[in-house]
Amino acid sequence: MKLVLAAVLALNGAPAPASPASVPAAPPALSLGAPTGPLPVGVTSMHLRDDSRDDPWVPGQRRELMVSLWYPAAGKVTATAPYVTPRESELILQGSQRTDVPPEALSTVRTNAGVDAAPRPGRAPLVVLSPGFTLPRSSLTGLAEDLASRGYVVAGIDHTYEAFAVTFPDGRVTTCLACAAGDYPKVARGRAADVSFVLDRLLARSSAWRTRLDPRRIAMVGHSIGGASAVAAMRADRRIDAGADLDGSLFAAPAGLDRPFLLLGSAAEHSPGKDDSWDRGWAELTGWKRWITVSGAGHFSFIDYPEIADQATGPLPGMLPGARGAQITSTYVAAFLDRHLRGLPRPLLDGPCPRFPEVAFPHPGT
Repeated sequence: MKLVLAAVLALNGAPAPASPASVPAAPPALSLGAPTGPLPVGVTSMHLRDDSRDDPWVPGQRRELMVSLWYPAAGKVTATAPYVTPRESELILQGSQRTDVPPEALSTVRTNAGVDAAPRPGRAPLVVLSPGFTLPRSSLTGLAEDLASRGYVVAGIDHTYEAFAVTFPDGRVTTCLACAAGDYPKVARGRAADVSFVLDRLLARSSAWRTRLDPRRIAMVGHSIGGASAVAAMRADRRIDAGADLDGSLFAAPAGLDRPFLLLGSAAEHSPGKDDSWDRGWAELTGWKRWITVSGAGHFSFIDYPEIADQATGPLPGMLPGARGAQITSTYVAAFLDRHLRGLPRPLLDGPCPRFPEVAFPHPGT
């Protein structure tokens, strides 16, 4: 698994140190693609503290989390949410060794969700998102906005001390203490506990979201180690009805997992025989399952960064354009969720489709 963020302005390029004089000006008009669903999207942030357990990376300190909720909004949105703060942008790029990128570049990205917009009435299915190792919850903003525009409430979790930067309401900014440890099974176990805690809080009687969520329709989608964490969370918490792994090796074995699960990854890394964990995990999944690969995709093709990068430099030759990666990801993830949380027929999941020639089904599903 690739664990260091790919270039923000060059999808899979190696870090390219530059002198201050050679650093380009911040590229103008960087933005995420517009959501494809019919509904406007709102977003709000939550600061949660779990007084029942210590932080796995800081013994003696209670676990604190930042969570973003994207949701269908009741009306047209105006002021949209910032992608990240300038300080977060600086730390993300610094952690990725991108010295040739203006430190504030990611903070200039325009999003589509209105800050604290009024939610649309009624109950909706809930989708929990878990980002890749070192990555913030914001790296899955495009997918979250798209799902919310289709009628889902989406909870993106920042797993504290596992990302280059997480900002709390009091101004604290935590960094990646877990990076030095490299204990990925521990990461997956901790994230499973984080997810269960977030579900507890969202569904609690005192929660303002209780009446807007359907507790019988919950899914989890994760990128990279967030995908492995989806397995761990589903095994630990029966409330999660379906799960998806976006290009992540399965550090948590899915033995006996009997609920729907989607494996969606790059053909170069996750075709049969390329990743032993997927080969083993596929046999251990006992419920509905699909193994889908995407030709030309890299590890980050399933999150926002390639789409942002392409606006500044254009797609790299031979690589899947970022906007196309985002389209494939949102379309197939939405089809999976529609099928298993809403009971809608989605033939797209049954085999190859002429609209998506990059997509293959290397194993028959169940």
